[in-house]
Amino acid sequence: MKQLKTLVVDDEPLARERLSRLLHEAGCLVVDELEDGIALLKWLKQGNQVDVIFLDIQMPGLNGMEVLAEAENYPPVVFVTAYSEYAVRAFELAAVDYLLKPVFPDRLTKCLDRLQERLVRRLSPSEMRALFPPPARFPVKAGEGEVFMELSTITHFELENDHVIACRGRNRHKTRWSALSEVEQAFPDEGLIRIQRHQLLRPSMAIGIRPMAVGRIRVMVVQGVELPVSRAMTPRVKEILRSVTP
Repeated sequence: MKQLKTLVVDDEPLARERLSRLLHEAGCLVVDELEDGIALLKWLKQGNQVDVIFLDIQMPGLNGMEVLAEAENYPPVVFVTAYSEYAVRAFELAAVDYLLKPVFPDRLTKCLDRLQERLVRRLSPSEMRALFPPPARFPVKAGEGEVFMELSTITHFELENDHVIACRGRNRHKTRWSALSEVEQAFPDEGLIRIQRHQLLRPSMAIGIRPMAVGRIRVMVVQGVELPVSRAMTPRVKEILRSVTP
């Protein structure tokens, strides 16, 4: 049988190393390993070629599905995920195989057999869009009622007088939450960062940073709105923001 040329994309170093080792033991050639979706987009745009990409779905910055939605051309893809609900939807819609973490040799062998038999096809744009989960929403107070706001429009959350305020730049909306931990529990996969005890930042909304006092920074979310970051969190925030910047 043909030796499959593979690419492994996963933000978890141990998972990436384990899958690459299993692929090598199964007789595959691991051409490269990448740690996030942005790196994969750049890799594809350079015209690199493999027989199959083993792609993690949940990654910081662009997730696996978002990468494929943006890419113009790519080889067959096997989704690798710890979340079975994503895997089942991807498999049903795409007729592409999937692997649940942790990956075991016997399951990988079946996947490689499918690839050798050419039982895979590329997703159409409409199929890719169908894989996306519905936008995350939450209620905010509006007069005596409530309206539902999409999380994707929020720059950050603030705790003020035992009320969580959802902020869209300068616009502020009172939520039903009374602690930032409730926001984190509501959106565990959204990558929210606690930059201060009373503030949560959505990293993708940051448009810049600048130094503050020694060892601290401010994060700009819109022109004229800058959020101070605690000294303890400054290194981590810098690392995260740089990882989501193309």
